[in-house]
Amino acid sequence: MGERQEKKLAVVVLDGLRYDAARRWLGYLEHLVEKERAICYSVLSELPSLSRPLYEVLLTGVPACENGITSNQVVRLSRERSVFHLASEAGLRTAAAAYHWVSELYVSAPFNPAADRHLHDGTKPIRHGIFYFEDHYPDSHLFADAEHLRSAYDPHFLYVHSMNIDDAGHKFGGESKQYEGAVRIADHLLAQLVPLWVSAGYRVVVTSDHGMNASGQHGGTDEAERLVPLYVIGERDLTPSPGDNRREPLPQLGMASFLCRLLGLEPSAAMARLWF
Repeated sequence: MGERQEKKLAVVVLDGLRYDAARRWLGYLEHLVEKERAICYSVLSELPSLSRPLYEVLLTGVPACENGITSNQVVRLSRERSVFHLASEAGLRTAAAAYHWVSELYVSAPFNPAADRHLHDGTKPIRHGIFYFEDHYPDSHLFADAEHLRSAYDPHFLYVHSMNIDDAGHKFGGESKQYEGAVRIADHLLAQLVPLWVSAGYRVVVTSDHGMNASGQHGGTDEAERLVPLYVIGERDLTPSPGDNRREPLPQLGMASFLCRLLGLEPSAAMARLWF
């Protein structure tokens, strides 16, 4: 039990970040890859390539046709056991700085800004949370929220979810200078916080839910809408290994069980185990 509780994981989901944009414009993360301090994989998102269904996929490893979160308009609590549930049940501290749809899946639904924006409840799968409810909520504020939760509550599992890349993509398209600028800003913020998190003993994972096409859309099957990055920062002993003849892109359905593995947790029976 003591060994497991020493494992700490920070997961950053950059909403709407397509794989090619990450490899071109996330200069700090690519620096870590060049210096062999990180490894980057391509991941093929589940369908539909929409936010709320993929939030559920990332954290439960169960496809939309089984978990029932089939569109952004399905507003209810998850009926699956997420990474948050498993971590909390194991006595690990959990925290999230995230869009309010994450709260609606794992805390309470529908979201009430006055009551649900700040969360501190040891009985919930997410014990500590700061949730925002506007897509243009600045990533600078979001990452400050995340660092406050980390420094104040020392969570074993910290989940950070930003929306500015997705917001810029919808407004201006996935090949616009505004979209590029949002990606670069996220990289600058990560360059400030990732070294701090690593020094505090965290393994850091950076990924996305879905991509974004040139028209500012996602939800379909095009590569621009489905192909996303996965950066794993830190020791490589638990990363998906290219030496095992695994072909990329990795299936996104395997993410939840992978996160459990990084936390020293046994995945739920329903979680797909596709990466190891």
